[in-house]
Amino acid sequence: MKLTVWTYEGPPHVGAMRVATAMKGLHYVLHAPQGDTYADLLFTMIERRNHRPPVSYTTFEGRDLGADTAGIFKKTCMDAYERFKPQAMIVGASCTAELIQDDPGGLAETMGIPVPVIALELPSYQRKENFGTDETFYQIVKGLARPMDRTPEVTCNILGPLALGFRHRDDIEEVKALLWEMGIGVNVVAPFGATPMDITTLGQAHFNVAMYPEHCETACRHLERVCGQPFTRTVPIGVGATHDFVAEVAKLAGVEPRTDLSRLRQPWWSASVDSTYLTGKRVFVFGDATHVKAAARIARDEMGFEVVGLGCYNREFARDIRDLAKEFGLTALITDDYLEVEEAIAAAVPEMILGTQMERHIGKRLGIPCAVISAPVHVQDFPARYSPQMGWEGANVIFDTWIHPLVMGLEEHLLHMFRDDFEFHDEAGPSHHGGHAPVAMAEAGGFTPQTPESLPAKMNDAPEATGSDVMVWLADAEKELKKIPFFVRGKARRNTETFAASQGISQISVETLYEAKAHYAR
Repeated sequence: MKLTVWTYEGPPHVGAMRVATAMKGLHYVLHAPQGDTYADLLFTMIERRNHRPPVSYTTFEGRDLGADTAGIFKKTCMDAYERFKPQAMIVGASCTAELIQDDPGGLAETMGIPVPVIALELPSYQRKENFGTDETFYQIVKGLARPMDRTPEVTCNILGPLALGFRHRDDIEEVKALLWEMGIGVNVVAPFGATPMDITTLGQAHFNVAMYPEHCETACRHLERVCGQPFTRTVPIGVGATHDFVAEVAKLAGVEPRTDLSRLRQPWWSASVDSTYLTGKRVFVFGDATHVKAAARIARDEMGFEVVGLGCYNREFARDIRDLAKEFGLTALITDDYLEVEEAIAAAVPEMILGTQMERHIGKRLGIPCAVISAPVHVQDFPARYSPQMGWEGANVIFDTWIHPLVMGLEEHLLHMFRDDFEFHDEAGPSHHGGHAPVAMAEAGGFTPQTPESLPAKMNDAPEATGSDVMVWLADAEKELKKIPFFVRGKARRNTETFAASQGISQISVETLYEAKAHYAR
């Protein structure tokens, strides 16, 4: 645990809150001091849920530490049961409360609460949020699910979607549609929308679909061992992965694979003439392991991009991402430090970033377009509209999401190119107004637009240097540099300055710029 401005994952008790908030009829009693209740805002403000998370806090204060904090926890537990009457409860401690070692699980066992009470042991100083989601769901499944007779028809459980997940709500519908096309029923979706009573019936399904391994893999392995239920390994994000998922599910269910591709437009759009400028674009991929694996495959195999860097922040899947990186001839970046990620992106000089909300901010600082592919995300990535990532419609959404930053980047580049043009500068007025353009700002004593006749004869007067070791860009060179697309302009500037320094040049002209270009093109 460390102090940071941004973080990819919160402490593990936030992961437990995500599971509890996704479910119904479950209540979470969290032993925590005042100040640790901030997590409520994640759900009400960012995810825009219309109800608070089902969490009761002990909210002990500093003066309580010398008294009976265990008594405060017991009272909070009993009050929560009497008020909410849940089907089951989970209890645990926040990272701060962990230090006082009150043992919430042991205390709850002695209280005689007449519903299942599941204790959570979440090591806040060794693990993080995604571990918290996976461990919490596993403990709930372990405590409630039992082997039972299978349903007469072929059914499966859909496991992994939860609160604050990236497009989880819509991904569920896409996965259900894929299963429905093959005549496979859904027994339970969990944690999202499930009750503790639903969890007790998990054992009657024939197999499990693991939508997001970060949140459900341990529970899936437990059900495979205890209930004899196999689970899927393929996550259906992207066209190729969705085909693979359908084939895997059909094999598990003993049915013929069937697909309805009538909604799928991504392959043709990706291959169409107006999309060919995307081919070969350099992209850097970073996020959670599940979405990074999917995005890297889509970028290379379905969009024709060149993946120049990839990594993930959840160390539990570091081995998988390192193996993936080897397939791309890269070294994986495994870190939860956004400054390391920014440094790696700057060094790779991609033309686009596929990442989280963090990388969106990094892209803004570096002038590189970014499409969000993974949590953590902000409020704009919880849209009111239907916007999945999985299945056939998910492939369409991904195509649109990824190309829009590049299209806007191209427009921005053209605006930069023609900004100084006498016909298109900022004060010229809309071109479709023709002769009715607004009065020139010069008449009001403001900006004077330049026409070809008014341009000075010499545009390359050098600004005064402040020392022999200062690299000075002449005006004409700066103007020429602005014609380079903004997403590679930084690299062009650095390469030119490196070349100039190697040649002992302190003033960079247009000639120097093109000599550097020729040098690095060899």
